Amino acid sequence: MKAADIMTSPVYTVAQDAKVAEAVRLMLQKHVSGLPVVDAAGKLVGMVTEGDFLRRSEIGTAKRRARWLEMLLGPGAQAETYTHSHGRRVDEVMTREPVAIAEDTPTTEIVRLMEKHRVKRLPVVRDGKPVGIVSRANLLHLFAGALADVKPVAASDAAIREHILAEMKAQSWAPTGSTNIIVRDGVVQLWGTIFDERERQALKVLAEGAPGAKGVEDHLIWLEPMSGLYLEPPKV
Repeated sequence: MKAADIMTSPVYTVAQDAKVAEAVRLMLQKHVSGLPVVDAAGKLVGMVTEGDFLRRSEIGTAKRRARWLEMLLGPGAQAETYTHSHGRRVDEVMTREPVAIAEDTPTTEIVRLMEKHRVKRLPVVRDGKPVGIVSRANLLHLFAGALADVKPVAASDAAIREHILAEMKAQSWAPTGSTNIIVRDGVVQLWGTIFDERERQALKVLAEGAPGAKGVEDHLIWLEPMSGLYLEPPKV
């Protein structure tokens, strides 16, 4: 999947010299949480989002720092904060040089960029002009569709076990040397020893995801490597 397959298009934009009030009204009318900001030629120059309006003088939420922190940051940072909380034009409050993506950007790269830059949406551009936007909601829709496509399948016990063992082998965290998998009538039994309690839930998730698996029985024993203490599997 690529950005063009999941993006919202056409995208609503706002001019960089527009009033903040205009941007707010547009966001409320169109039920969007962020807008690409464009110049007179329609090129992307910034992003304005709900987060840009959290700290505003009009509603008494302008950021106030401790005196010692203001002295440490210097007058430049203070001036920038003031501009952002009191500015009346979009270009005074927007995020400049936002991270943008192309229409052929794969979803894996989209997620990586969102996590790296801690943003909730990415504008999609063509020749520098916004043609769409990909938000977390778009990715959620993609995920919902993927879940709907998963249909129950019939598989033999041997096939289920083979799938689970192959998946465990592909995971660096999986304790393949100290655990064993038994499948009876589609029910997966987890046996053996784990050395980190978090491995228990991960193994259960892995087994539940095997095509044809009807259930999972946990018989794993947790062994604390340093002390030698062990914990029996939880009683169901």
